[in-house]
Amino acid sequence: MHRTAFGAVLVRSRRKPFVKFTPFPFFVYLVSFVVKNGFPMEGIRKNHYIPFICASHLMEFTLHTSFETLAPLAREWDDLLHETITDAPFLRFQYLRDWHQTLGGGEWPQALLAAVTAHEDGRLVGVAPLFQTPNREGEPALMLLGSIEISDYLDLIVRPTDLTRFLNGLLDFLASSLPDGWRVLDWVNLPEASPTLPALESESARRGWTFVRETYQPAPYIPLPADFETYLASIDKKQRHEIRRKMRRASEHEIPVRMRLVDDESTLDAEMDGFFELMKQDPAKEKFLTEAMRAQMLATAHTALRGGWLWLAFLEVGGRKAAGAFNFDYGNRLWGYNSGVNREFIELSPGWVLLGHTLQWACEHGRSEFDFMRGNEEYKYRFGGRDRLVMRVKVTR
Repeated sequence: MHRTAFGAVLVRSRRKPFVKFTPFPFFVYLVSFVVKNGFPMEGIRKNHYIPFICASHLMEFTLHTSFETLAPLAREWDDLLHETITDAPFLRFQYLRDWHQTLGGGEWPQALLAAVTAHEDGRLVGVAPLFQTPNREGEPALMLLGSIEISDYLDLIVRPTDLTRFLNGLLDFLASSLPDGWRVLDWVNLPEASPTLPALESESARRGWTFVRETYQPAPYIPLPADFETYLASIDKKQRHEIRRKMRRASEHEIPVRMRLVDDESTLDAEMDGFFELMKQDPAKEKFLTEAMRAQMLATAHTALRGGWLWLAFLEVGGRKAAGAFNFDYGNRLWGYNSGVNREFIELSPGWVLLGHTLQWACEHGRSEFDFMRGNEEYKYRFGGRDRLVMRVKVTR
């Protein structure tokens, strides 16, 4: 039982928090909500969503255990994302829907959707894209949809000005609506600059919960100038020479070498099959490419192309694929998602050549940076990568 700032008493049962008493101002708000929307008992019985009105914030929190109830919010979700603390392609509605359908490409076979939305005055103000699962330590956890391996940046979806109120109400809601479903919040891949980190630490301390923050991985990036030559001049002299030499050798090869971008959805399945064949020439990536993961990556490619942010390119030698780059063109920067190389053309250094052409394209088209995303592979730093970090936060109640 919790007395709000309005004097309302919220009696929290295991699955259906409800208002037992409220003074006039909040009573008017509650009645207007029920008149407008009806009391969603059918949704509760089907276990698709659970309503909860947080009187101290005038936010209406809803738990969604099916994407059916989230689908009407898809456009609002993506519009909100553009105004939020971490606008990344991995937080777009359809990307996360695809992710959930394959359970993260098979990474989380016990995943149960537990997404929470918050509305205020009829508008969407926050989304906590969560799922329930035992985490890697076997603890009952609430994790961020997209975790861990294939979504490099994750976060809450909320405007900076609403973050504190949203997080406060969210933690109250999770503690009351899912009292036995989780012991820890295990959130991975939060950008180090995200205000969610200090806000969550503060809210955890206020509740007496344990908060642990650690660096998960570096995520190098390259800030890009307006032209390719200026970029080359900014990196180490030896590496600049190597990039120029390899690109020049490819351009002078007796068999024509070119970079080709894919923009036709009717051929995308075949193009992705070719890309997977390139990935499989790396033993680690071959192991990674399970059937579930192939399905996930193919769905992501279709979603990105339809949304206008797929950047899929191949370096071709005489029409044959020598290297491939599966990137996202989103938010005025390129995001380097995955790549593959045909070992038959290794003497041409096709991976380096394709990356050089990719950076040249990005400079010429006004992109502000190339984001290598997670991982500290040496080549990223040879091309001038600078580290940012993604974090793991674990809150134990």
